Amino acid sequence: MAKKTLNVAMIGGGFMGKAHSNAWLKVNKFFDTDFDINLKVIVGNKTPLEAFAARWGYDEVSYDWREVVRRPDIDIVDIGTPTWEHMEMAVAAAEAGKHIVCEKPCALSYQQCLKMAEAAKKAGVVTYLNHNYRRVPAVAYAKQLVEEGRLGTIYHWRGAYLQDWIMDPDFPLTWHLQSKYAGGGPVFDLSSHAYDLARYLIGDAKAVTAVNKTFITERPLPGAGAATFSAGSKTENAQKAPVDVEDASFAVVEFENGALGSIESTRFAVGCKNYNDFEVYGSKGAIRFNFESMNELWFLDATQPQAEQGFRRILCTEGVHPYVSAWWPGGHIIGYEHTFVNAFYDFLQAIAGKGAPITPDFEDGAAIIRFVEAVQLSSKEQRRVLIEEIK
Repeated sequence: MAKKTLNVAMIGGGFMGKAHSNAWLKVNKFFDTDFDINLKVIVGNKTPLEAFAARWGYDEVSYDWREVVRRPDIDIVDIGTPTWEHMEMAVAAAEAGKHIVCEKPCALSYQQCLKMAEAAKKAGVVTYLNHNYRRVPAVAYAKQLVEEGRLGTIYHWRGAYLQDWIMDPDFPLTWHLQSKYAGGGPVFDLSSHAYDLARYLIGDAKAVTAVNKTFITERPLPGAGAATFSAGSKTENAQKAPVDVEDASFAVVEFENGALGSIESTRFAVGCKNYNDFEVYGSKGAIRFNFESMNELWFLDATQPQAEQGFRRILCTEGVHPYVSAWWPGGHIIGYEHTFVNAFYDFLQAIAGKGAPITPDFEDGAAIIRFVEAVQLSSKEQRRVLIEEIK
């Protein structure tokens, strides 16, 4: 029996446009799904995308996303644009009856996320918010250990997402550094990932106490000579504008289950490129993970004799580990791009009505942004903030 073909409209041809396009092309090559996937149209703004379409195999190029999401031949709308565009695109796609993949963070505010979730629920469409680190086999296996009770009562969560890509004072004031486009700095971009993993593994937060910090308060405007070099010297006297997002954040988190945690995020951790790290400590054991060694999970079983206790490395590349049976033989590692393929498999399974509903969805996205808004409020007002205060 021939499979039904689902036509994908990808909005955005940048970093995420490539990662998503690759995943759509690969998902049926490694997994068995109920659908064939056709890359129907790549949608952008004024930046030419004809070469992108040819490279990735899109049938068409469009520069009008509103027209595309209304088209009857589009089944899936994949939003890979900057944060400030997410809500309008997602609501329009839901109202047009399209299933939706959306890049994180979900939107600029908790209220915007609620509107997205409401529109999707009313339309009865499947939504997936791409917190792709849940689909790392080692992370999914960590979830399995927690659910099996191997860690016992959870006492501590330690999460850190560290990068260093804007440490140069001449790095320009891109949209990532303007709250009206990004919502915030690493709190939105990185703490959202860290908190999603915390929710996935141990549960929701109840309260937060946070301190945020902006180290470089002004940056050159793009196109004003920023971050350019001539004969080894940086361009001087570039026009500058204020930075209104944080460069770093540290939050003490109280979880609903009684655990105490911390979530740290920064773009000023020199030497850290994509240091997405967590530790979980319980009454029976502990786990450690760092995305820079993404195929490894460290596990301590405290039920073993004390003389034999210690963290041991689990190389999560065996067929018994989540997702791995679709890929390579044991010991053959996978990479960043595979997390998108794994996620899109789960997304297609959800559309087919097979297995559990996919998470995180837009309702999860709202919970995540509610948390990061609580972090921002706590730092601003220098006090402990209950998550339920964010309305």
